[in-house]
Amino acid sequence: MYDPSQLRTFLAVAQTLSFTQAARRLGLRQSTVSQHVRRLEDATGRQLFTRDTHSVELTEDGEAMLGFARRLLEVHEQATAFFTGTRLRGRLRFGASEDFVLTRLPEILEGFRHHHPEVDLELTVELSGTLHERLAAGKLDLVLAKRRPEDPRGEPVWTDRLVWIGAERLRLDPDRPVPLIVYPPPGITRALALEALEREGRAWRIACTSGSLNGLIAAARAGLGVMAHSQRLLPPGLVRVPDRAELPELGEVDFVLVHGRRPGAAAGAADALAAAILSGGDRLHGSARGV
Repeated sequence: MYDPSQLRTFLAVAQTLSFTQAARRLGLRQSTVSQHVRRLEDATGRQLFTRDTHSVELTEDGEAMLGFARRLLEVHEQATAFFTGTRLRGRLRFGASEDFVLTRLPEILEGFRHHHPEVDLELTVELSGTLHERLAAGKLDLVLAKRRPEDPRGEPVWTDRLVWIGAERLRLDPDRPVPLIVYPPPGITRALALEALEREGRAWRIACTSGSLNGLIAAARAGLGVMAHSQRLLPPGLVRVPDRAELPELGEVDFVLVHGRRPGAAAGAADALAAAILSGGDRLHGSARGV
């Protein structure tokens, strides 16, 4: 009843909320993406997206379809692997940025381990900039991280807006430098925050530096300052800094998957994990259970 290629296209549009980005991710023409969505809507008899020239949003039926589409594709891939006799083996060195510490990425990795028990998965959690450096040095096979502004590579998972966040009780004095809570270099978010403040001529000072997201969150909850962070990954206990603080706009950031150059088993395992992340990418926007 439901074509796997149409389900993959639906998931790509649902995760990026963009027919253009979905087409780029899948290597399809935008007209083909629209055709796949239309055929899936015909098959379900329901409208899955509301769209106009400015935005794309999931309908209530589209939200319901997310879970069904993921499970259908997982079963399809399991059946294909079983009947073709293909079993992935070897070592996969996967790097994920600190941004995903509090998300449901572990659930995706757990599912991957269940479906590919003979793959030895090694996880590295680091700053996005550090992960890109390790990938270039041949020390990682696949990276899920922010895209570097100067680097066009990477398969888009989703695009998000960066916002200033802090403790709800925090009040900024407009006559004093902005107290910043930041990652150390080569943090991508750090660089974007400093560039935005410099561009506006706004004075700033470093109030806290930590290579750990949990460390930054603790400092922010304590009211030490503000930090730039992904809008859709807002940590519990922190809020967006109100507009009256007149902090500069930070723009958008792309979260991407970037493959290494190691051939053989690692490449096959990296492709499989990338597919799992892309098919379950909407789960990355939510907090981990119990957090």
